[in-house]
Amino acid sequence: MFAELLEDLKKTGLQAAPADHCYAGLEDVACDFCSGRKLRASKSCLVCVASYCEEHLQPHYESPPFKKHKLVEPSKKLQENICSVHDEVKKLFCRTDQKSICLVCAMDEHKGHHTVLAAAERTERQRELEGKRQQIQQRIQDTQKDVDLLQQEVEAIDQSADKTVEDSEKMFTELIHLIQNRRSDVEQQVRSQQQTAVRGVKELQQELQQEITELQRKDAELQQLSHTEDHIQFLTSCPSLPALGESTHSSSIRERPLSCFEDVTAALSELTDKLQHILTQDWTK
Repeated sequence: MFAELLEDLKKTGLQAAPADHCYAGLEDVACDFCSGRKLRASKSCLVCVASYCEEHLQPHYESPPFKKHKLVEPSKKLQENICSVHDEVKKLFCRTDQKSICLVCAMDEHKGHHTVLAAAERTERQRELEGKRQQIQQRIQDTQKDVDLLQQEVEAIDQSADKTVEDSEKMFTELIHLIQNRRSDVEQQVRSQQQTAVRGVKELQQELQQEITELQRKDAELQQLSHTEDHIQFLTSCPSLPALGESTHSSSIRERPLSCFEDVTAALSELTDKLQHILTQDWTK
């Protein structure tokens, strides 16, 4: 009866010409029962080991002998279900040789081997596959958690770096202001000391200038006396000449330092060296 139904399918024709897009292309699975130009298959039957278009597939939905057949998406690999030796459908699986076989193979070269129905082997393999998938999915979840943790670490690093850059900018700005303010203070102190020192020097300079003026006056008197022709007058005036005293400033002037601000320069030089040492260190370790 099954053979008759298949023969009827081959004789069945379409009532109306289908549209061009319904015909099988090079990449499509063609209906095995269409005559002439074949239509694109809608399903493949694992029992019939054949592919059907919608028209030729109807008996599988309507006829009781076909309703138990296993229909799958159209496949070009149906011939792999046929034993190349006995031309029979492979319905068994040999666990000894780990290959699909037909009934004749089971009674011939696979006789005595551990064989089961292909469906039973599929159920067992499907169970193993699902177990493996669960392991993989669990691994995916665990790995995704690690990825999320690493992403949180990346975000934490970015936030920490941003805050550090912001804080360092503020601190360096404050340090620059502090140095600028200190520079201004040092400048004011140096200028103040400069004015005090210059004022003292000028006062001493003025005193010395007055001393020079007085000495020049005395020198003029002595010069005038030296030109006196009257011996008696000359001798009379000589005893009244005052003795020339020692200068009170000569020794102290010669001992005065040439620079009054070397200590400031030395302190700033030492500070610069310390800052350079600190600023050249690697602070990111």
